[in-house]
Amino acid sequence: MGKITVETCEIEGLKVITPAVFGDARGYFMETYNYNDFKEAGIDQVFVQDNQSASKKGVLRGLHFQKEFPQDKLVRVVSGEVFDVAVDLRKGSRTFGKWFGVLLSAENKKQFFIPKNFAHGFLVLSDYAEFAYKCTDFYHPNDEGGILYNDPDIGVEWPIPGGMELIMSEKDTKWGGIKEFATKM
Repeated sequence: MGKITVETCEIEGLKVITPAVFGDARGYFMETYNYNDFKEAGIDQVFVQDNQSASKKGVLRGLHFQKEFPQDKLVRVVSGEVFDVAVDLRKGSRTFGKWFGVLLSAENKKQFFIPKNFAHGFLVLSDYAEFAYKCTDFYHPNDEGGILYNDPDIGVEWPIPGGMELIMSEKDTKWGGIKEFATKM
């Protein structure tokens, strides 16, 4: 291995990956994904779709999940900085409803692996951010689910600076909480 460092999190299945970066006066080079290295690190997934989004400061996307076609995701920031969050929605999990957050940036080059059956969201902290992610299933537009980003039963500690106005889609302001989700399981 040696090309990536993998940190496990207090919630089983979540992993923070830091690639080896080779730099000199010209710039840098890194592998953002190598199947063999990830498999050796316990991430043996077949990714079928790559997505990229751009957002400005204060945009909060999430907390999203797929109901019938769940996806594993490998997320990273290409430009800027975001606070990325995953919430455990796995039925019967001892950490059901718990969250974990990590700062992802173009500077730290960290990636976050989020297994199936987690809700996912992020908050843009820089003036602008480009966010890239790999998924293990295709997007199914009628399969979206969500949980309110500020559900007090989850208690995500979003690092919202004073004076920052959140920018969200209408649907992201109307999701229910984890208790409502749990009753539908």
